[in-house]
Amino acid sequence: MHLVEKANKEAIERILNAQPTLIGIGIAIEEIPGMDIKTILHAGPPITWDKMSGPLRGAIIGGLIYEGLAKTEAEAIALAESGEIKFDPCHHHNAVGPMAGVVTASMPVWIVENRGYGNKAYCTLNEGLGKVLRYGAYSEDVIERLKWIEKTLAPVLKEALTLAGPIDLKSMIAQVVMMGDEAHNRNKAGTSLFIRELAPHIILTSFANDEKAAVLRFIHSNDHFFLNLSMPACKATLDPAGEVKYSTLVYAMARNGTEFGIRVAGLGDRWFTAPAEIIDGLFFPGFTAEDANPDIGDSVITETTGIGGFAMAAAPAIVQFVGGTPQDAMNFSKTMYEITEAENNAYKIPVLNFRGTATGINLLKVVETGILPIINTGIAHKDPGVGQVGAGLVRPPMKCFEDALEAFVALMEEEGIID
Repeated sequence: MHLVEKANKEAIERILNAQPTLIGIGIAIEEIPGMDIKTILHAGPPITWDKMSGPLRGAIIGGLIYEGLAKTEAEAIALAESGEIKFDPCHHHNAVGPMAGVVTASMPVWIVENRGYGNKAYCTLNEGLGKVLRYGAYSEDVIERLKWIEKTLAPVLKEALTLAGPIDLKSMIAQVVMMGDEAHNRNKAGTSLFIRELAPHIILTSFANDEKAAVLRFIHSNDHFFLNLSMPACKATLDPAGEVKYSTLVYAMARNGTEFGIRVAGLGDRWFTAPAEIIDGLFFPGFTAEDANPDIGDSVITETTGIGGFAMAAAPAIVQFVGGTPQDAMNFSKTMYEITEAENNAYKIPVLNFRGTATGINLLKVVETGILPIINTGIAHKDPGVGQVGAGLVRPPMKCFEDALEAFVALMEEEGIID
């Protein structure tokens, strides 16, 4: 259909012409559209408290304690069950969140602007690995770290960014893919480049030397720090493509720990969901697949853009974290070209003769070939309060794509475009 091809061409142009740029740090309630003290954002498609998985519940309990809306776990659960709190996907508010993806009113957020189209995206600052809020942990040390992020880390970085000026995230992601990252589960190069970019400006801020040193130590000790920048960069990149009528490009994939959901440009804001899959991966000592929660998080926005699992050929060392072999990583990246519309103009894979990463997942090609997008991801414990237990590989349920295709065909029939 010429109409669909034309729409997909426009959607791809919007993705390739995006210019995601870090412009600052703000507070969620002041920056994120539709945010208020009684709203909690979460990863994935919409979900109610009674259907939430353990890590998402745990993160919400922690978020309510962090905000001072509850003092204990029992109080937080009672409040969550009361109907007073509005739970809404990050994606409904121009935001993304890793793993549980919980965002509450007082949390600092990165502000990323797509200077190609003027839209913005938001994401919290990365807490580090292990026992952290995004994996459903909410112990006292987790809350203390969140408060330090709010009171020290974010203010120091905000002032440093004011001194540094806007940072071109597209160019930085292009560099890190050349350096062995895929910008989802391997962020060593990205975090290192970000420190190089900001360190001279951190030194010049008005904060005490011990605070500056603590900020630099924290970022240095957290190889995943850059993930919370690559994610909003990808969200800002894809949202304009999601406005192209009749396009069959997938512009959002996300998981809430119970369901996996996708959004297709030509079908607007509608979610197509199916039960989330269990991740096949490597587990930390003492944990097994029995402990794993189903797939969770908005970080699959990276794969939706053409990095993450789609760029694993550029990051063969990722297999030490998620499992498989370097040849598997190569094969995954090559296979993704069969379900996409273009090769990326910025994110290129050296070992594939600098071929651009597979970009623009086409709903039609996924259903036609039976090839599902490959995703690398962390694994959360199924119980609240435990945290991360491993990392691995997963794919979306095919049902999401089949249901979306049925809806797309029905729309075209309704509008008289096809019989």
